Amino acid sequence: MNIVHHEYLEESEEEERLPILNMESMKVISPLGRGAKGVVFLVKEEPLGEFYALKVVSRDFVKKKKRGSNDKDIEGEEYRRIYFEQQVLSRFNHPLLPKLRGVLATDKILAYAIDYCPGRDLHFLRKQQSEKMFAIDTIRFYAAELVLALDYLHRLGIAYRDLKPDNIMVQENGHIMLVDFDLSTKLPPKSASPVSVVADRRKRRSPLHRFFKRGVSLDDSGEELDHRLSEPDSTSKSNSFVGTEEYVAPEVIQGDGHDFGVDWWSLGVVLYEMLYGVTPFKGENRKESFYRILTKKPDLVGEATPLRDLIGKLLIKDPKERIRVEGIKGHDFFKGIDWDLLLQISRPPYIPFMDNWSGGEGRNGIKEIDVEIFVQEIFGAGDDDKKKNLEDSHHGNENKKVWVNGLNTNHPCEAENFLVF
Repeated sequence: MNIVHHEYLEESEEEERLPILNMESMKVISPLGRGAKGVVFLVKEEPLGEFYALKVVSRDFVKKKKRGSNDKDIEGEEYRRIYFEQQVLSRFNHPLLPKLRGVLATDKILAYAIDYCPGRDLHFLRKQQSEKMFAIDTIRFYAAELVLALDYLHRLGIAYRDLKPDNIMVQENGHIMLVDFDLSTKLPPKSASPVSVVADRRKRRSPLHRFFKRGVSLDDSGEELDHRLSEPDSTSKSNSFVGTEEYVAPEVIQGDGHDFGVDWWSLGVVLYEMLYGVTPFKGENRKESFYRILTKKPDLVGEATPLRDLIGKLLIKDPKERIRVEGIKGHDFFKGIDWDLLLQISRPPYIPFMDNWSGGEGRNGIKEIDVEIFVQEIFGAGDDDKKKNLEDSHHGNENKKVWVNGLNTNHPCEAENFLVF
């Protein structure tokens, strides 16, 4: 079942004619949430009346991070990451991925706009279910769309590396949209040396010995052949440590290099969470979670079903044995799915209601928001004040939990590496 949506494989030409945004032409309606280094706002672009999610990064935060780091090039690295994410977004030409609508730069902020998704994210949507779990048919629909989105990314040579329900938004039409590509990476063409010398040196020690002796450093960064060889033609790997702890793949923890297979592992975790309402390897703390990821099998309670079988194949710890895209598309769980027509489904499981915010005041009575001052107050404040400032600004805003709660459960230095928008 080698189905590829060729009409989406050509890279977007938007990068060449990307519009420059003007704050004067945008009505800032409400802050939607915050990440490790910026804030997302709901804005209405005039005079077209289009709603966008505007991601704003504080230049002061980047400078502050440089002052607190021994890495002299940390500021340049941060700007490169921001630019990389914009470049990635500008290449997309797929209905399940965001379009970069424009960029903005001032002396105080860097910002860019993507399409706004009124349906919130799958984490929020799951919590609204009576038993905090999705029905099997709902899981099948969202899982199939995730497979299409990840397959498209991989064919562009992009490893997503941060798949989790919080990053799976629901568009106005009910179809999903993956967001937040800060942690993504572009894997190079075939290489004779897929794993770095440093990683090769680490391989000589047991992963668990390395793990418990010094903890995990954020600086570490046939039938079976059929579904493995169908991946894009790249054997190069990344050795950087990125991801959200409950969804991160074993090979990322081990620091031995990773490829597109990390996204299929994360898909397995997401499907498990959709089915059971919890993630499979969550521990009392980060170290225990990582230990479980490295050593424990997922507890697939219940009778044998195609969904449980697929989850088990996605959560195989050895990336060489883990099921890949063609094996996934041909799996019994997706039996009957017409991959060519999936994106044309007019009645997905959930169609969100788009609020009408066209009045003179913003949402919740907020008349005006100065984006530069708002972001400056959050990222110029102490850690205790950051949450308070945002919550005060969103008083009564149901969207405040999207990023704030997740971000503030981590130590500040950890949050920068794990929860970036």
